[in-house]
Amino acid sequence: MKPSRNVYLKMKTLAEAREILWDKLSPAGAPGSEMIPVQESVGRVLSEPVTARLSSPNFHAAAMDGIAVKAESTFGASETKSVELFVGRNAFYVNTGHGMPENTNAVVMIEHVHVLGNHRVEINAPAFPWQNVRKTGEDIVATELLFARKHLITPYCLGALITGGIFSVPVFRKPNVLIIPTGSELVDWRDFPLESLKGGQVLESNSFVLGKLVEACGGRYERHEMLRDDLEKIKQRVKDAAGSDYDIIMILGGSSAGSEDFAKEVIGKLGQIFVHGVTIMPGKPVIIGKIGQKPVFGIPGYPVSAIVAFEQFVAPLICKMIGQPERQREHVQVIPTRKIASKLGVEEFVRVKLGRVGERIVATPMPRGAGSITSLTEADGIIRIPNQVEGLIDHEPTRAELLRPLSSIDNTIVVAGSHDNTLDVLADQIRILHPGMTLSSSHLGSMGGLMALKKGVCHLAGSHLLDPRDGTYNISYVKKYLPDLKVKLVNLAYRDQGLIVTPGNPKGIHGIDDLVRKDIRFINRQNGSGTRILLDFRLKQLGIAPDKIIGYENDEFTHMTVAVAVLSGAADVGVGIHAAAKALKLDFIPIVTEEYDLIIPDAFYESEHIQILLETIKGGEFKKQVEVLGGYHTEKTGHILWSSP
Repeated sequence: MKPSRNVYLKMKTLAEAREILWDKLSPAGAPGSEMIPVQESVGRVLSEPVTARLSSPNFHAAAMDGIAVKAESTFGASETKSVELFVGRNAFYVNTGHGMPENTNAVVMIEHVHVLGNHRVEINAPAFPWQNVRKTGEDIVATELLFARKHLITPYCLGALITGGIFSVPVFRKPNVLIIPTGSELVDWRDFPLESLKGGQVLESNSFVLGKLVEACGGRYERHEMLRDDLEKIKQRVKDAAGSDYDIIMILGGSSAGSEDFAKEVIGKLGQIFVHGVTIMPGKPVIIGKIGQKPVFGIPGYPVSAIVAFEQFVAPLICKMIGQPERQREHVQVIPTRKIASKLGVEEFVRVKLGRVGERIVATPMPRGAGSITSLTEADGIIRIPNQVEGLIDHEPTRAELLRPLSSIDNTIVVAGSHDNTLDVLADQIRILHPGMTLSSSHLGSMGGLMALKKGVCHLAGSHLLDPRDGTYNISYVKKYLPDLKVKLVNLAYRDQGLIVTPGNPKGIHGIDDLVRKDIRFINRQNGSGTRILLDFRLKQLGIAPDKIIGYENDEFTHMTVAVAVLSGAADVGVGIHAAAKALKLDFIPIVTEEYDLIIPDAFYESEHIQILLETIKGGEFKKQVEVLGGYHTEKTGHILWSSP
């Protein structure tokens, strides 16, 4: 067979080629999911949200070495009046992490214990309830969201997953990529004596580099044995691969216009070619095609060309298959140290070294040959010169993509303020629609959220502060505490607040007035929370003094930890939302339906992140998931209820 030269199809710009990629090869969905042992999950991507099965700790645990006591038995102790305790009767030696003995609720540090002998000890200061004790659910509460779907599992995550009782996790299956190196000049360095290398022979490295790039993107690869430049053999191997379980096929080498570059002919005979040649340098000879429904790429043989082609086309496809965003490099403004010429009509990827000189970051171009792998290994960044520009002038600012980090990209929406279970739903929904975005919430209470806004340390705050004078929520507090900050109040949901009790309500609790009973132990929310303010308002209405309630001074920072206190028996009743009770299968006594709003500064309101958040909460799926929680009403969800004048 007489070799003939290829001719490039009509060249495409990078933008055109990527548009064709998504139009012709965009996966209909991820390549399936699988359950794997949690210890093998680092680096994998969750295909479903994961919630805790176990609270941590799942028992009241000593946080210090010392003696466990009932706090009430130590009251009255002072420097001038010691309290004597008896080991085994009302004092029990414990070590850090030990479970608390029955009828104890505090630990006195061993350093503060004076041993008298004969199982007698004395202390010179009183203990307070839950002093030096890690309460059940202090770290993790059963049923709470540990990680949203499409979360990339890190080594740190293992501790949370295992501690939360998760021993296997659902993850996206890794896309399976076959890499076929071709070229009669290639030799396998693994079984080839270096001293035998002859002129014209090349140590094959691209398949190993691209294979590890596949793994870095979340896929797995198989390296086919090297094939010589033989059209029929290459075609048969590719045909066999297209009929097997590979998700992507890459033919390395043979994509250019030489007489023995067979990738175009192979793909064309077995399937369709959508792109042959892209106006980028390096990487121009790349081929994008499909055999059946399987993506097939012809990757240029020069190392830098191969890497650029992979990063621009194959890597984004793998990321999309496993529900991850395309990896974007950080950009920084740089000053070229000299003029950089470029060919008109070609988008050029210029590798550069970067250095800080005074207040500026300067960029020095590296060798630009497509075969110079060290131009990547030694580069700090890449300057992309657009195809309509003939070059860059020295000392004129331009942008560089960073190959080495200078700082991290912040892609997190920071929420502070009142805790609400809908925030977990919101975090999950945002990740479904926008995999690169994260919602991070800090449970500071409604007043804490207002103060965080005032200090400028969050994007928005969750609040449900009742004004007892007129029954409105949040507005009067914003006017009082944020007089100089222009904000909008957007409703997230209306929710049912009430009393959380154990199943069957064995204590026969019917309302707030029952909290003063001597046989009832109460668990409160922290001072400054909207729930605490609501409770205090109702107590005042009923003429009940807080000090008449056993446990009024004991508080938690979230509705779920209140619920777990009731579930664990640390309290008979707590105040919280219906959804928290339902999540832990507890009974709920409704008191009021209240307004829970997001307070968003005008300065952030039009930002992309906040608009994505608002778009998400207005969506039907979010409302549906919220209503499933129980005790929520979404008629006004997403509505602006008030704006600063």
